[in-house]
Amino acid sequence: MVGGSTAAIFQAITLGTWFSKTGRQKLGVLAHKPNQDLAFMVELFEAGKVVPMIDRRYSLPEVPEAFRYFSEGHAKGKVVVTLEQNNRA
Repeated sequence: MVGGSTAAIFQAITLGTWFSKTGRQKLGVLAHKPNQDLAFMVELFEAGKVVPMIDRRYSLPEVPEAFRYFSEGHAKGKVVVTLEQNNRA
């Protein structure tokens, strides 16, 4: 879960702890502060000093193939899933 209302986060924390104690599945909680250097990162991207490396692009129907490719460990950059039909890079 990423973000959400305070009530939803509280519910995940309390019920998750209970489910972890009573069931087979374990659930943990990780709290993370927002990135305070985000403005600096934006400057780097806008200046062209940081360029994302995209290995392959997959369309939404190709998600299983994208997961297979990524899990095999061959990706040399990001594996991107698009919502429109695109050919792979």
